Amino acid sequence: MENHQAASRAKLSGKLTNALDARTLASSNPGLAEVVRAGMAVLDVGCGTGAITRGIAEAVGTQGSAVGFDNDPALIARARSAHDGVPGLAFEVGDVYSLPYEERFDIAAGSRLFVWLADPLRALLRMRAAVRVGGLVVVTDYNHEKIRWEPEPPASMREFYSAYLAWRADAGFDNAIADRLPELLRQAGLERVRTTPRHETAVRSEPGFEARIALWADTASSRGARMAQDGYISKARCEQAENEYREWIRRDARSMTMYMLTAEGVRTS
Repeated sequence: MENHQAASRAKLSGKLTNALDARTLASSNPGLAEVVRAGMAVLDVGCGTGAITRGIAEAVGTQGSAVGFDNDPALIARARSAHDGVPGLAFEVGDVYSLPYEERFDIAAGSRLFVWLADPLRALLRMRAAVRVGGLVVVTDYNHEKIRWEPEPPASMREFYSAYLAWRADAGFDNAIADRLPELLRQAGLERVRTTPRHETAVRSEPGFEARIALWADTASSRGARMAQDGYISKARCEQAENEYREWIRRDARSMTMYMLTAEGVRTS
């Protein structure tokens, strides 16, 4: 399981890494953007290439601080290179299950991370420990079982997507983690838990539509070899899914909605 998780989080394809670079605090994590204030200290767990973390640093200003934390040294190296010199911004490599902070931050946040964790409660306990009393833990993630395409994509992509969910589930990852976040926050000892829908919808009439909806073609390309090696689908079927899905995007696709929720809770003691 640990090897599977490491392979899933590391060595992203160029297209997927570029997608991380294109994220912003306001557009990619609006739940966090709504609670960040000048002067705060904020921890961004699973920060990837640091684009959102930079937005946090800009929001908290010179009197605040932002720390981006990720288990992938290559992503942290890219983050440090891209955002060098931003005041109050730092990046650290480490394991979310062993966050080395105690009551240091006003907010600990994780976005699109818990869907890749086999033990989300353990991670939440460490995030709770990282915030001061009165601080917030803010988590945003997907329920991959509730994705919606209009119209339905080709059968080859539906086959790939089903295999992808099975591959993830057998590795211990929760495909429906978004809907379980509120209870997990309560189990971690957080109070005043609230949940806000943050569903991501790509519509053909909007800028960037093709790049956004092509996520699953990119996933078939980047994960297909490992899924084939693990016996979930053949490499040829992955390639067929990618090619037919890209053609479907070009000719037929109207929209895609990825179900996402933000859950936040307060450390009260």
